[in-house]
Amino acid sequence: MAKYGEKNIKAYGNNYTTMTPGPVAKFMRTCVIFQIFRFIAINIKMLVVVSKSH
Repeated sequence: MAKYGEKNIKAYGNNYTTMTPGPVAKFMRTCVIFQIFRFIAINIKMLVVVSKSH
């Protein structure tokens, strides 16, 4: 249940300083193939960091 005054708030209005994602950012966030490659790259980076500490 919404509080009083919250029902009139619009996302990404002029009163807010948040950035709205562009079409490329939206595509990259929803593209499964890109997410798989990104997941692999992040895991390799984590393996390098962990191997340096041991």
